[in-house]
Amino acid sequence: MQTFPIYQVDAFTDQLFGGNPAAICPLKNWLPAPEMQKIAAENNLAETAFFIQQGKGFELRWFTPELEIDLCGHATLASAHIIFTELGYTDDVIHFHTLKAGSLTVSRADNLYTLNFPSRVAEVSQSPDGLLDALGGNKPLEVLRSRDYMLVYANEKEIRALKPDFNALAKIDALGIIVTAPGDHCDFVSRFFAPAAGINEDPVTGSAHCNLIPYWAGKLGKNKLHAFQVSGRLGELWCELSGNRVLMSGKAVTYLKGEIYI
Repeated sequence: MQTFPIYQVDAFTDQLFGGNPAAICPLKNWLPAPEMQKIAAENNLAETAFFIQQGKGFELRWFTPELEIDLCGHATLASAHIIFTELGYTDDVIHFHTLKAGSLTVSRADNLYTLNFPSRVAEVSQSPDGLLDALGGNKPLEVLRSRDYMLVYANEKEIRALKPDFNALAKIDALGIIVTAPGDHCDFVSRFFAPAAGINEDPVTGSAHCNLIPYWAGKLGKNKLHAFQVSGRLGELWCELSGNRVLMSGKAVTYLKGEIYI
């Protein structure tokens, strides 16, 4: 039997039961991918992150309950939080190495963590059959796409009012669907749906902000932005466009720690 630690962290929030929960599993050696997928399904959170230390850096992978994904913001922030607070890491910056997203860093200043991620500029796209019907609500002002579809609406009220048909959304050929609009009390708001990946609505989505930050920086004419993801749990992000990179800052709190027995 193997045992290894597991933590659960609420990311992009300073309040327990807010932000986005992620399970974090530090490993000494990689488990087979099917085993990590089973652990993620058992945890039944939007993401379970696994990492191993390699020299001064860390190799990092992310799994939804359904599949391994290419990039995840909140579970990266949560992993950094555990490395800083539980594993005795004393440097100011953590370097993560990933299979598909390249090198990522997370720095810490007081209780604020800053993720340095690749920018993903979404291009204008046609709406696929069934997408607008599945989302309901008013017609969006724009439809764009990179990895995910991104639909831009007129105001925050429209974003909050959306009541998607998740069974219909799961049939759309994309990992996720981002909806966004100018915020009432911030620069922009968003929500993120990914039923095809086993996540009907993700509470706070760092990878979505790789699209959102360059888009709103261009629209608003400024590189520093304040954002909320207006899910039921609510997440807050301080954002910056820096060339072909995006910076996302947020807080995190540890909810639990324990052991997995396999």
